[in-house]
Amino acid sequence: MKDEYDFSKGKRGRLVPEPPSEKGKVKITIRLDEDLLDHFGAIADSSGGKTGYETLINAALREYAEGKTPTIEDTLRRIIREELAAHKTPPKA
Repeated sequence: MKDEYDFSKGKRGRLVPEPPSEKGKVKITIRLDEDLLDHFGAIADSSGGKTGYETLINAALREYAEGKTPTIEDTLRRIIREELAAHKTPPKA
């Protein structure tokens, strides 16, 4: 080991070039709640490694952005219909 090293010709930055990303994909850093990561991680684990948690989060965000998620009104109507059907009493003869 040397007593001194000459870094005058050194370059800052990556030593290894970043691998090319998938077309249309952008690498970002995002902070998510731990319970959300646990939820999507559990779904990914149950798929046997076929689908990663990042893919699942991307799909959920896409559904929301494209308006494919049910509105709160639709969800409320569905729940009311289900509850009414479950508690409907048969007519008396």
